[in-house]
Amino acid sequence: MKKILKISALALLLFTSFSCENDEQVTVKASGDPQLVSPVNGSTYELNPANAASEATTLVWNHAEYSVQTEVNYEVQIALSGTDFATYEIGGMTTSRFVTWTVEALNGVMLNLGAIPYDATDVDVRVKASLGSNESLVTYSNVITLTITPYPTDLPKIAVPGNHQGWNPPTAPELAASDFGKTDFEGFLWLDGEFKFIAPNASGAYEWGNVDWGDDGTFSGVLLQGSSTNCGPAAAGYYRVKANTGAVTSDNPNGLTYSVEIANWAVTGAATPNGWPDPALDHDMTYNASTKKWSITLPLTAGEFKFRANNGWDLNLGGDSNGDEYMDYGGPNLTVPSAGTYLIELDLSNPREYTYSLTAQ
Repeated sequence: MKKILKISALALLLFTSFSCENDEQVTVKASGDPQLVSPVNGSTYELNPANAASEATTLVWNHAEYSVQTEVNYEVQIALSGTDFATYEIGGMTTSRFVTWTVEALNGVMLNLGAIPYDATDVDVRVKASLGSNESLVTYSNVITLTITPYPTDLPKIAVPGNHQGWNPPTAPELAASDFGKTDFEGFLWLDGEFKFIAPNASGAYEWGNVDWGDDGTFSGVLLQGSSTNCGPAAAGYYRVKANTGAVTSDNPNGLTYSVEIANWAVTGAATPNGWPDPALDHDMTYNASTKKWSITLPLTAGEFKFRANNGWDLNLGGDSNGDEYMDYGGPNLTVPSAGTYLIELDLSNPREYTYSLTAQ
Protein backbone atom coordinates (compact mmCIF):
# COMPACT_ATOMS: atom_id res chain seq x y z
CA MET A 1 0.00 0.00 0.00
CA LYS A 2 2.83 2.43 0.88
CA LYS A 3 4.50 1.66 -2.46
CA ILE A 4 1.30 2.51 -4.34
CA LEU A 5 0.92 5.80 -2.45
CA LYS A 6 4.53 6.75 -3.21
CA ILE A 7 4.03 6.07 -6.93
CA SER A 8 0.81 8.14 -6.98
CA ALA A 9 2.50 11.03 -5.23
CA LEU A 10 5.38 10.95 -7.69
CA ALA A 11 2.98 10.94 -10.66
CA LEU A 12 1.12 13.94 -9.23
CA LEU A 13 4.39 15.80 -8.73
CA LEU A 14 5.49 15.12 -12.32
CA PHE A 15 2.07 16.18 -13.71
CA THR A 16 2.11 19.40 -11.69
CA SER A 17 5.63 20.17 -12.86
CA PHE A 18 4.69 19.53 -16.51
CA SER A 19 1.56 21.70 -16.24
CA CYS A 20 3.54 24.60 -14.80
CA GLU A 21 6.10 24.38 -17.58
CA ASN A 22 3.34 24.53 -20.27
CA ASP A 23 1.15 27.17 -18.65
CA GLU A 24 2.91 30.04 -20.39
CA GLN A 25 0.55 32.36 -22.36
CA VAL A 26 1.33 33.13 -26.00
CA THR A 27 0.89 36.81 -26.90
CA VAL A 28 -0.26 37.43 -30.48
CA LYS A 29 0.71 40.69 -32.11
CA ALA A 30 -0.04 42.28 -35.49
CA SER A 31 3.21 42.67 -37.38
CA GLY A 32 2.11 43.77 -40.87
CA ASP A 33 -0.95 45.37 -42.49
CA PRO A 34 -2.66 43.82 -45.52
CA GLN A 35 -1.69 45.53 -48.79
CA LEU A 36 -4.06 45.99 -51.73
CA VAL A 37 -2.19 45.13 -54.91
CA SER A 38 -4.99 44.94 -57.49
CA PRO A 39 -6.73 46.74 -59.11
CA VAL A 40 -4.41 49.70 -59.40
CA ASN A 41 -5.34 53.02 -57.85
CA GLY A 42 -7.41 55.14 -60.25
CA SER A 43 -8.98 52.26 -62.18
CA THR A 44 -12.26 53.11 -63.96
CA TYR A 45 -15.33 50.92 -64.46
CA GLU A 46 -18.48 51.68 -66.47
CA LEU A 47 -21.04 49.07 -65.45
CA ASN A 48 -23.43 47.64 -68.02
CA PRO A 49 -26.61 45.74 -67.08
CA ALA A 50 -26.18 43.54 -70.15
CA ASN A 51 -23.13 42.05 -68.39
CA ALA A 52 -24.70 41.81 -64.93
CA ALA A 53 -23.45 38.27 -64.24
CA SER A 54 -19.94 38.90 -65.58
CA GLU A 55 -16.91 39.74 -63.47
CA ALA A 56 -16.37 43.46 -62.94
CA THR A 57 -13.04 43.18 -61.12
CA THR A 58 -11.17 41.15 -58.51
CA LEU A 59 -9.57 42.76 -55.46
CA VAL A 60 -6.31 41.13 -54.43
CA TRP A 61 -4.21 41.90 -51.36
CA ASN A 62 -1.20 40.57 -49.51
CA HIS A 63 -2.05 38.82 -46.25
CA ALA A 64 -1.90 40.70 -42.97
CA GLU A 65 0.94 39.43 -40.76
CA TYR A 66 0.67 38.33 -37.13
CA SER A 67 3.27 36.98 -34.70
CA VAL A 68 1.77 33.48 -34.94
CA GLN A 69 0.39 31.59 -37.89
CA THR A 70 -3.41 31.86 -37.74
CA GLU A 71 -6.49 32.31 -39.93
CA VAL A 72 -7.23 35.97 -40.67
CA ASN A 73 -10.68 37.44 -41.32
CA TYR A 74 -10.91 40.08 -44.06
CA GLU A 75 -13.65 42.61 -44.75
CA VAL A 76 -13.65 44.79 -47.87
CA GLN A 77 -14.97 48.29 -47.15
CA ILE A 78 -16.15 50.78 -49.79
CA ALA A 79 -17.02 54.43 -49.12
CA LEU A 80 -17.66 57.54 -51.15
CA SER A 81 -14.31 59.15 -51.81
CA GLY A 82 -13.14 61.66 -49.23
CA THR A 83 -15.54 60.57 -46.46
CA ASP A 84 -12.82 58.78 -44.45
CA PHE A 85 -15.09 55.71 -44.24
CA ALA A 86 -17.50 57.47 -41.86
CA THR A 87 -20.13 55.27 -43.51
CA TYR A 88 -19.34 52.43 -45.86
CA GLU A 89 -20.68 49.37 -47.60
CA ILE A 90 -19.20 45.91 -47.08
CA GLY A 91 -18.02 44.59 -50.42
CA GLY A 92 -17.18 41.09 -49.23
CA MET A 93 -15.95 39.01 -46.29
CA THR A 94 -13.44 36.18 -46.61
CA THR A 95 -10.42 34.43 -45.13
CA SER A 96 -8.74 34.36 -48.54
CA ARG A 97 -6.73 37.20 -50.05
CA PHE A 98 -9.13 38.15 -52.83
CA VAL A 99 -12.78 39.06 -53.50
CA THR A 100 -14.40 38.99 -56.94
CA TRP A 101 -17.23 41.38 -57.77
CA THR A 102 -19.77 40.73 -60.48
CA VAL A 103 -21.13 43.73 -62.35
CA GLU A 104 -24.48 43.30 -60.58
CA ALA A 105 -22.93 43.07 -57.11
CA LEU A 106 -20.70 46.10 -57.60
CA ASN A 107 -23.63 48.06 -59.03
CA GLY A 108 -25.69 47.24 -55.94
CA VAL A 109 -22.92 48.49 -53.67
CA MET A 110 -22.72 51.75 -55.61
CA LEU A 111 -26.47 52.36 -55.45
CA ASN A 112 -26.48 51.61 -51.72
CA LEU A 113 -23.80 54.27 -51.31
CA GLY A 114 -26.09 56.78 -53.01
CA ALA A 115 -24.27 56.97 -56.33
CA ILE A 116 -26.40 58.40 -59.15
CA PRO A 117 -26.96 56.07 -62.12
CA TYR A 118 -24.91 57.00 -65.19
CA ASP A 119 -22.72 59.39 -63.15
CA ALA A 120 -19.04 58.47 -62.71
CA THR A 121 -18.48 58.30 -58.94
CA ASP A 122 -15.20 58.04 -57.01
CA VAL A 123 -15.09 55.52 -54.17
CA ASP A 124 -12.36 54.60 -51.70
CA VAL A 125 -11.65 50.93 -51.02
CA ARG A 126 -9.71 49.31 -48.18
CA VAL A 127 -9.39 45.90 -46.52
CA LYS A 128 -9.89 45.37 -42.78
CA ALA A 129 -8.06 42.43 -41.15
CA SER A 130 -8.93 40.92 -37.77
CA LEU A 131 -8.68 37.72 -35.73
CA GLY A 132 -11.49 35.65 -34.23
CA SER A 133 -15.19 36.24 -33.86
CA ASN A 134 -14.60 39.27 -31.61
CA GLU A 135 -12.47 40.97 -34.29
CA SER A 136 -9.27 41.29 -32.30
CA LEU A 137 -6.09 43.03 -33.50
CA VAL A 138 -7.73 45.02 -36.29
CA THR A 139 -5.49 46.44 -39.00
CA TYR A 140 -6.30 48.19 -42.30
CA SER A 141 -4.78 48.09 -45.74
CA ASN A 142 -3.77 50.99 -47.91
CA VAL A 143 -6.68 52.86 -49.57
CA ILE A 144 -7.22 52.86 -53.33
CA THR A 145 -9.67 55.05 -55.25
CA LEU A 146 -11.82 53.66 -58.07
CA THR A 147 -14.12 55.53 -60.45
CA ILE A 148 -17.32 53.58 -61.08
CA THR A 149 -20.38 54.44 -63.19
CA PRO A 150 -23.46 52.50 -62.02
CA TYR A 151 -26.72 51.86 -63.83
CA PRO A 152 -30.31 52.00 -62.50
CA THR A 153 -31.93 48.74 -61.47
CA ASP A 154 -35.38 49.95 -62.47
CA LEU A 155 -36.54 49.22 -66.00
CA PRO A 156 -36.11 52.09 -68.50
CA LYS A 157 -39.12 54.42 -68.38
CA ILE A 158 -40.78 57.32 -70.14
CA ALA A 159 -43.68 59.49 -68.95
CA VAL A 160 -47.03 60.44 -70.49
CA PRO A 161 -47.96 64.07 -69.75
CA GLY A 162 -51.23 65.31 -71.15
CA ASN A 163 -54.66 66.75 -70.62
CA HIS A 164 -55.41 63.93 -68.14
CA GLN A 165 -52.98 65.44 -65.58
CA GLY A 166 -52.52 69.09 -66.54
CA TRP A 167 -49.56 68.69 -68.92
CA ASN A 168 -47.12 68.50 -66.01
CA PRO A 169 -44.17 66.18 -66.83
CA PRO A 170 -42.89 65.71 -63.23
CA THR A 171 -46.22 64.18 -62.13
CA ALA A 172 -47.02 62.28 -65.32
CA PRO A 173 -47.68 58.52 -65.16
CA GLU A 174 -44.93 56.30 -66.53
CA LEU A 175 -44.50 53.48 -69.02
CA ALA A 176 -41.73 50.87 -68.67
CA ALA A 177 -39.72 48.92 -71.25
CA SER A 178 -39.52 45.15 -71.12
CA ASP A 179 -35.77 45.11 -70.39
CA PHE A 180 -32.60 47.19 -70.32
CA GLY A 181 -31.73 48.48 -73.76
CA LYS A 182 -35.31 48.03 -74.99
CA THR A 183 -37.63 50.80 -76.19
CA ASP A 184 -40.97 48.93 -76.06
CA PHE A 185 -42.65 50.98 -73.32
CA GLU A 186 -45.99 49.98 -71.81
CA GLY A 187 -48.28 50.86 -68.93
CA PHE A 188 -51.87 51.40 -67.82
CA LEU A 189 -53.26 54.87 -67.16
CA TRP A 190 -56.29 57.10 -67.25
CA LEU A 191 -56.45 59.33 -70.33
CA ASP A 192 -58.77 62.20 -71.11
CA GLY A 193 -57.80 64.03 -74.29
CA GLU A 194 -54.44 64.67 -75.93
CA PHE A 195 -51.04 63.57 -74.61
CA LYS A 196 -47.35 63.16 -75.49
CA PHE A 197 -44.43 60.96 -74.47
CA ILE A 198 -41.32 62.35 -72.75
CA ALA A 199 -37.98 60.82 -71.74
CA PRO A 200 -36.18 61.53 -68.44
CA ASN A 201 -33.07 63.69 -68.49
CA ALA A 202 -29.65 62.55 -67.22
CA SER A 203 -30.80 63.08 -63.62
CA GLY A 204 -33.94 61.02 -64.14
CA ALA A 205 -36.29 64.04 -64.07
CA TYR A 206 -39.15 64.67 -66.49
CA GLU A 207 -39.11 68.26 -67.78
CA TRP A 208 -40.15 70.09 -70.91
CA GLY A 209 -37.02 70.43 -72.99
CA ASN A 210 -36.20 66.74 -72.64
CA VAL A 211 -36.48 64.44 -75.64
CA ASP A 212 -40.17 63.95 -76.40
CA TRP A 213 -42.40 62.35 -79.01
CA GLY A 214 -45.72 63.30 -80.52
CA ASP A 215 -47.89 62.14 -83.41
CA ASP A 216 -46.46 62.51 -86.92
CA GLY A 217 -49.66 64.29 -87.96
CA THR A 218 -51.39 61.33 -89.56
CA PHE A 219 -52.99 60.09 -86.32
CA SER A 220 -52.29 56.55 -87.44
CA GLY A 221 -50.17 55.55 -84.46
CA VAL A 222 -46.83 56.80 -85.81
CA LEU A 223 -44.47 58.68 -83.48
CA LEU A 224 -42.22 61.58 -84.42
CA GLN A 225 -39.47 62.81 -82.08
CA GLY A 226 -39.88 66.49 -81.26
CA SER A 227 -43.26 66.69 -83.02
CA SER A 228 -45.44 69.66 -82.14
CA THR A 229 -48.53 67.51 -82.76
CA ASN A 230 -50.00 65.83 -79.70
CA CYS A 231 -51.10 62.21 -79.68
CA GLY A 232 -54.77 61.41 -79.35
CA PRO A 233 -57.25 62.70 -78.57
CA ALA A 234 -58.48 59.82 -76.43
CA ALA A 235 -61.95 59.71 -74.93
CA ALA A 236 -61.89 59.66 -71.13
CA GLY A 237 -61.11 56.14 -69.94
CA TYR A 238 -58.57 53.67 -68.66
CA TYR A 239 -56.12 52.45 -71.28
CA ARG A 240 -53.20 50.16 -71.89
CA VAL A 241 -50.73 52.51 -73.58
CA LYS A 242 -47.79 51.34 -75.66
CA ALA A 243 -45.00 53.42 -77.21
CA ASN A 244 -41.93 52.16 -79.05
CA THR A 245 -39.50 55.07 -79.26
CA GLY A 246 -36.67 53.21 -80.99
CA ALA A 247 -35.85 53.44 -84.67
CA VAL A 248 -37.34 50.89 -87.03
CA THR A 249 -34.87 48.03 -87.50
CA SER A 250 -35.04 44.32 -88.24
CA ASP A 251 -34.81 43.73 -84.48
CA ASN A 252 -37.36 46.45 -83.71
CA PRO A 253 -39.99 46.37 -86.47
CA ASN A 254 -42.51 48.31 -84.37
CA GLY A 255 -40.21 51.26 -83.81
CA LEU A 256 -41.66 54.78 -83.60
CA THR A 257 -45.24 53.64 -83.06
CA TYR A 258 -47.80 54.01 -80.28
CA SER A 259 -51.21 52.61 -79.41
CA VAL A 260 -53.95 53.01 -76.83
CA GLU A 261 -56.36 50.20 -75.93
CA ILE A 262 -59.31 50.63 -73.58
CA ALA A 263 -59.01 48.30 -70.59
CA ASN A 264 -62.02 47.89 -68.30
CA TRP A 265 -61.24 45.14 -65.80
CA ALA A 266 -63.36 42.38 -64.27
CA VAL A 267 -62.99 39.25 -62.15
CA THR A 268 -64.05 35.82 -63.35
CA GLY A 269 -63.46 32.22 -62.35
CA ALA A 270 -64.69 29.17 -60.48
CA ALA A 271 -64.23 30.95 -57.14
CA THR A 272 -66.63 33.77 -58.11
CA PRO A 273 -70.43 33.65 -57.80
CA ASN A 274 -70.88 33.36 -61.57
CA GLY A 275 -68.14 30.78 -62.16
CA TRP A 276 -66.38 30.77 -65.53
CA PRO A 277 -69.20 32.54 -67.39
CA ASP A 278 -69.95 34.05 -70.73
CA PRO A 279 -68.73 37.66 -71.09
CA ALA A 280 -72.02 39.15 -69.93
CA LEU A 281 -71.57 37.63 -66.46
CA ASP A 282 -68.07 38.88 -65.55
CA HIS A 283 -67.88 40.69 -62.21
CA ASP A 284 -66.97 44.22 -63.32
CA MET A 285 -64.52 46.13 -61.14
CA THR A 286 -64.51 49.87 -60.38
CA TYR A 287 -61.52 52.15 -60.94
CA ASN A 288 -60.49 54.50 -58.12
CA ALA A 289 -58.53 57.47 -59.49
CA SER A 290 -57.15 58.31 -56.03
CA THR A 291 -55.66 54.88 -55.28
CA LYS A 292 -55.12 54.06 -58.98
CA LYS A 293 -56.54 50.60 -58.29
CA TRP A 294 -59.43 48.56 -59.63
CA SER A 295 -61.56 46.93 -56.92
CA ILE A 296 -64.64 44.86 -56.15
CA THR A 297 -65.98 43.09 -53.06
CA LEU A 298 -67.32 39.58 -53.66
CA PRO A 299 -68.24 36.40 -51.78
CA LEU A 300 -65.72 33.83 -52.99
CA THR A 301 -65.32 30.09 -52.58
CA ALA A 302 -61.99 28.31 -52.28
CA GLY A 303 -61.00 28.00 -55.92
CA GLU A 304 -59.49 29.72 -58.92
CA PHE A 305 -60.04 33.06 -60.63
CA LYS A 306 -58.42 35.53 -63.04
CA PHE A 307 -58.61 39.15 -64.14
CA ARG A 308 -59.62 40.00 -67.68
CA ALA A 309 -60.42 43.19 -69.57
CA ASN A 310 -63.23 44.11 -71.92
CA ASN A 311 -65.20 40.89 -71.33
CA GLY A 312 -62.71 38.79 -73.26
CA TRP A 313 -59.49 36.81 -73.01
CA ASP A 314 -57.33 38.86 -75.38
CA LEU A 315 -56.18 40.91 -72.40
CA ASN A 316 -56.02 38.93 -69.15
CA LEU A 317 -53.76 38.75 -66.11
CA GLY A 318 -52.91 35.72 -63.98
CA GLY A 319 -50.15 34.65 -61.64
CA ASP A 320 -46.39 34.91 -61.98
CA SER A 321 -45.09 32.65 -64.74
CA ASN A 322 -41.50 33.93 -65.08
CA GLY A 323 -40.28 34.20 -61.48
CA ASP A 324 -40.28 37.99 -61.12
CA GLU A 325 -43.06 37.93 -58.47
CA TYR A 326 -45.43 40.03 -60.59
CA MET A 327 -48.58 39.11 -62.51
CA ASP A 328 -48.21 38.09 -66.14
CA TYR A 329 -50.41 38.30 -69.21
CA GLY A 330 -52.06 34.93 -69.62
CA GLY A 331 -50.44 33.75 -66.39
CA PRO A 332 -51.69 30.78 -64.35
CA ASN A 333 -55.02 30.96 -62.54
CA LEU A 334 -55.02 32.68 -59.15
CA THR A 335 -56.38 30.96 -56.05
CA VAL A 336 -58.63 31.88 -53.15
CA PRO A 337 -57.31 30.15 -50.00
CA SER A 338 -60.66 29.73 -48.25
CA ALA A 339 -64.30 30.71 -48.69
CA GLY A 340 -65.36 34.16 -47.54
CA THR A 341 -66.12 37.70 -48.60
CA TYR A 342 -63.09 39.52 -50.00
CA LEU A 343 -62.07 42.95 -51.20
CA ILE A 344 -60.29 42.21 -54.49
CA GLU A 345 -57.89 44.90 -55.71
CA LEU A 346 -55.89 45.06 -58.95
CA ASP A 347 -52.97 47.52 -59.01
CA LEU A 348 -51.62 48.35 -62.48
CA SER A 349 -50.10 51.71 -61.52
CA ASN A 350 -46.50 50.44 -61.60
CA PRO A 351 -45.73 49.63 -65.24
CA ARG A 352 -44.84 45.96 -65.82
CA GLU A 353 -45.00 45.31 -62.07
CA TYR A 354 -48.67 44.41 -61.78
CA THR A 355 -50.05 43.10 -58.48
CA TYR A 356 -53.34 42.14 -56.84
CA SER A 357 -54.56 41.57 -53.29
CA LEU A 358 -57.34 39.69 -51.50
CA THR A 359 -58.45 41.18 -48.18
CA ALA A 360 -60.96 39.25 -46.07
CA GLN A 361 -63.93 41.39 -45.02
